[in-house]
Amino acid sequence: MKIIIADKAGFCFGVKRAVDMAINYTESHDSLISLGQLIHNDQVTNRLEKNGLVKVDNLEGLKDKTVLIRSHGVGKDIYEKSEAQNLEMLDATCPFVKKVHRIVHDYHDKGYKIIIVGNKDHPEIIGINGWCKNEALIVSDENELPVLDKGPYCLVAQTTLKLSVWNGLVDKVKSFDVEAEFFNTICSATAERQRAAMALAPKVDLMIVIGGYHSSNTRKLYEICSTLCEETLHVEKKSDLVMTNLDKYVMIGITAGASTPDWVIEEIVDHLKAMQ
Repeated sequence: MKIIIADKAGFCFGVKRAVDMAINYTESHDSLISLGQLIHNDQVTNRLEKNGLVKVDNLEGLKDKTVLIRSHGVGKDIYEKSEAQNLEMLDATCPFVKKVHRIVHDYHDKGYKIIIVGNKDHPEIIGINGWCKNEALIVSDENELPVLDKGPYCLVAQTTLKLSVWNGLVDKVKSFDVEAEFFNTICSATAERQRAAMALAPKVDLMIVIGGYHSSNTRKLYEICSTLCEETLHVEKKSDLVMTNLDKYVMIGITAGASTPDWVIEEIVDHLKAMQ
């Protein structure tokens, strides 16, 4: 049995930056407040919480604390509330997400109607919408797009969106012959991981996708791999991988979401080797 790890797998720049910021702060301070789950990986956040990271769902009752803004980002109102409550902010928003915030804010001020392509319940999308007064039209794919009036429109994408979904939306908007500006804000790390997974999945007998079950980019990797490899598994940690008869697989491929640390990948690879 041969195990092959995709060329691009695991932590992206934005997630690593957020985790490093949390680690560095908690090493020299008693505690750090995280507004929401820092990243969508329970193994990482559980480790951080043992070192003093405290997750809260809102800012109510907080004063004179340091609040970590997670990699997914937040709306403009959170910054305003933090200042009003005398909270120090440690901003770990992914730079790719920050870019989307600026685009949405600037074009909303210019009078454009904002369309965000992504999952309306995802914290990244909720945060982006908060930079255009929560007035954006949010659609997950072209089938949810209503008939558009003359506009003008500004389109942005969730950073973990599948490129095929974005392309479908762009074509649909263009079919209405309206004034629109298109900003493909899918981050390079997401695209790189998807391309690497697409290249590997057809070549193996079993594809294992590692990452949090609530991780958007990991779920999309699983969807992609499932279409290219008949046997594809999504696991979060090594204990999720319960398998027998590994001998039937000549080649096993592995990819991992952008919020999956190297040590989780290594644990699963070692686990597979021990099961032979």
